[in-house]
Amino acid sequence: MTRVVERFAAWAEAQRARPLAPEVLHHAKRAVIDWHAALFPGSVVPPATLLERAFAEEIGKGDARLADGRRAGVRTAAFINGAAAHTAEVDDIFRDGIYHPGAPTIAAALALAQSHGASGEAFLRAVVVGYEISTRIAAAMARAHYKYWHNTGTIGCFGAAAAAAELLGLERARFAHALATVTTFAAGLQQAFRSDSMSKPMHAGRAAEAGVIAALAAKEGVTGALDIIEGDAGFGRAMGDGPDWERALAGLGGEFNICRMTFKNHACCGHAFAAIDGALALKEKMGVSASEIARVRVGGYRATLEVAGIAEPATAAEARFSTPYLVATALTHGSVRLAAFEPPRLEDAGTRALMRQVELALDPAVDAAFPAQRSARIAIEARDGRRGEHFQPTRKGDPDLPFSDAELEGKYLELAVPVIGEREARSLLGKLWKLELQPRL
Repeated sequence: MTRVVERFAAWAEAQRARPLAPEVLHHAKRAVIDWHAALFPGSVVPPATLLERAFAEEIGKGDARLADGRRAGVRTAAFINGAAAHTAEVDDIFRDGIYHPGAPTIAAALALAQSHGASGEAFLRAVVVGYEISTRIAAAMARAHYKYWHNTGTIGCFGAAAAAAELLGLERARFAHALATVTTFAAGLQQAFRSDSMSKPMHAGRAAEAGVIAALAAKEGVTGALDIIEGDAGFGRAMGDGPDWERALAGLGGEFNICRMTFKNHACCGHAFAAIDGALALKEKMGVSASEIARVRVGGYRATLEVAGIAEPATAAEARFSTPYLVATALTHGSVRLAAFEPPRLEDAGTRALMRQVELALDPAVDAAFPAQRSARIAIEARDGRRGEHFQPTRKGDPDLPFSDAELEGKYLELAVPVIGEREARSLLGKLWKLELQPRL
């Protein structure tokens, strides 16, 4: 019987003989642009800045590069860039898998592509392979896995390893061993982001590094347990509820999940997005100002309450996972951008007062549709007695309400320009749209 990792590896090897479809190539470039949008703001704040100090001896040497262009070894670059790209909470989402593939997958792929002088096309192909394999594993594990584990830290290992193995051109046996080895590296507990800590973004960085290590080791002949995904004591049973791997593998290569990514429109936990979008829509519909609102009720799915339900956030990290704060700051200021997590906004008296009037409740119908649908039911009561209700069926940026290329460029420029300047940001953007033409990264 052919094992799961072997079947993924056989597909990846066979895929090399086929050109990337124009649509797939375009969406791969969109994912890379969105990754850079997340990378830059995360690269100038902790934990990335602290990690640079921790690994100072490894910076300034090697052929991979950090966000600011400094050289680093491939493992160090993958780790720090992966963490940076997950810090500002603006990185992409694969909705069905409750998973952020970009931060670990692209960090690993880029570090190896730079260190090995790979072409832009080879880099994009690796990104596609990493996304496809990891998103299928994510969808299979999904909600049962997400009860305790942080999917980006665990599933992200597969995205990073697959992308790295593809860039190294591993034949199917060694590709399979890279996936097998990285499976036992998979880690990342949800408790890390249910309170104030810097661990969550490092889950993505560690996944990127783990993928690089597994692929480089497999290249030299290091072997893994090939039945580690479906085995009796393997990944599926130990960290999930015994998922259907045949379903996960069905149609592999027919449709590509990289074409169905969610790009974040708010700088916070995605489980609050539908509530934010719905609250803003209802506010406009009712024609009320924030000061006129007496109370807000949010009916959400379980993760909105459990992961993004911090009632009294004391720090920026906690505020990103506080739906009451996020809804209140959106209603008060009109958006949830990076400024929402600076002291003037965190300490804003009006926002804090409204936050305490935001009630979260589990909506069974909304919860039943998760994770394939991320919705929310919003009710607002004004001080003069007016009441309004709104059902938000999806989130801006989801596949059924996607960003246009122009909107994606706007997000990138908003986040990149303050860090690297407008000229450099626009120059890089032009290069990213033409990545497949670059002979060497």
